[in-house]
Amino acid sequence: ARVSHGVEQEPIFNYATALALHLFEMSWREFVALPSRLSAEPIHQDERDRLMQTVTAQAYIDNYAGVRVSKSGKRFMIESATVWNLLDEDDNYRGQAATFSTWRCLDNA
Repeated sequence: ARVSHGVEQEPIFNYATALALHLFEMSWREFVALPSRLSAEPIHQDERDRLMQTVTAQAYIDNYAGVRVSKSGKRFMIESATVWNLLDEDDNYRGQAATFSTWRCLDNA
């Protein structure tokens, strides 16, 4: 799965693969209106904020794991994720992206 967000004051998702949309249980239209911080449960948003600050400072992080929540409230753990800064052709910062291929459901569903 792959997702990205832009550079707004509160970054909004601007890209998702079909697998990411499936995991988050959202349509494209819903997902690209979602502030990226809301992809984590409120109790995990501080952890996610620290991750984003680290990525901003270091340009990327790999082997990240964190809990995310779908539209219906289902929780899932993403594992072995890589998160990196997005730059345009002039090296201007344009947001951040993440990719992961390992996840597991945390709820009994």
